[in-house]
Amino acid sequence: MNPDDAATSDLEAATETATVTVETANGRHHELTAAVGVSLRDALLAAGISPHGRYARRVNCGGRGLCATCGVRLADPPDPDHWHDDLADRFGYPRLSCQLPVREGMAVRIPDKRVWGGRSEG
Repeated sequence: MNPDDAATSDLEAATETATVTVETANGRHHELTAAVGVSLRDALLAAGISPHGRYARRVNCGGRGLCATCGVRLADPPDPDHWHDDLADRFGYPRLSCQLPVREGMAVRIPDKRVWGGRSEG
C-alpha cells in the first residue's frame, strides 16, 4: 500500500457517518447524522439540540468533562472505559455526552435537568 492510499483510507474512515436517535426532555424524537468518533455533545449541538439544561447552556465547561451538565441516558451504553463511567453506570447517573464518541445505532435520551444530580428516570 502506498502512502497516498493510506491517507485516503484515513480520510474515508474519518468521514464515516452514523445515525443517532435522540429523545429530548420534552419527548420529541430526532434523528441526526454525525461523523463517527466525534463527541456526542458536539454532534447534538451541531444539530441544534442542546444536551445542557436551561441554565447550563450558557455556563458549561465547553466539552471538557468537568461540569457534568451534558449528561444523557443511553439505550445501549458502551462498556465503561474509565472509572467515572463505571461509577455512573453503577449508581444510575447519566453519561457525559462530551465524553462519548458517536457510533452507529446510538439511541440517547436527554433527561429533564431542572434538578442537578437527580437519578430518577422520570
